[in-house]
Amino acid sequence: MNLRDLVYGLYARRVEGRLDHDQVPKHIGVILDGNRRWAKASGGTPEQGHKAGADKIQELLGWCAETDVEVVTLWMLSTDNLNRPEEQLVPLLAIIEDAVRALASDGRWRVHHVGTADLLPARTQSVLKEAEQATHDNTGILVNVAVGYGGRQEIADAVRSLLLEHAEKGTSFEELAEIVDVEHISEHLYTRGQPDPDLVIRTSGEQRLSGFMLWQSAHSEYYFCEVHWPAFRKVDFLRALRDYAARHRRYGT
Repeated sequence: MNLRDLVYGLYARRVEGRLDHDQVPKHIGVILDGNRRWAKASGGTPEQGHKAGADKIQELLGWCAETDVEVVTLWMLSTDNLNRPEEQLVPLLAIIEDAVRALASDGRWRVHHVGTADLLPARTQSVLKEAEQATHDNTGILVNVAVGYGGRQEIADAVRSLLLEHAEKGTSFEELAEIVDVEHISEHLYTRGQPDPDLVIRTSGEQRLSGFMLWQSAHSEYYFCEVHWPAFRKVDFLRALRDYAARHRRYGT
């Protein structure tokens, strides 16, 4: 361990020691950004960057478990990413599949896919489904893996599901228009039954959501971190929690 690592370790313990666990967010969404830029800066390939980013996930979940976070949503692949050239997309999907398998085999987490499964290759769909089934009875953190996910797509899928449900019941469009409200749509989201994210973290310095959990993040707090995702450290995570705890959430009031 070099001097810099020692200093960071001491600082992280100091921040953690002052953390009020009663003020910790119960649901954290994370936009895992900057894998390719991290790889370029370190002289590596995009694939190496994505692999390093995937390896970081288990560290993050360990930190979340230590601080009593209950739900974590990881944006691993957007619907826009699916338009990448095949030579980029195929190895990226393989890395994501390996990461999901690792989450399932860990034994602590409950894995839940959020996204449009039909947009994904059959093999990826199978890996996600198997991970959900294998971890269904686990009692640890609920880990939403957002793969093939887009915020607008989620809302469109929710409305479509709502319409189909009421069509089966024989509800007319006029009747549905009279009764539909926010809760009706929420009940058809990918994260139905879960609390909305309290905190959304985005790495790599980008200060935008890019469509991440558009519906659920209406009252979320945002934390934008300069470091690229593979370089994200425990001290960065603790700073995000400290910053969140210092805010006064008004929920629009």
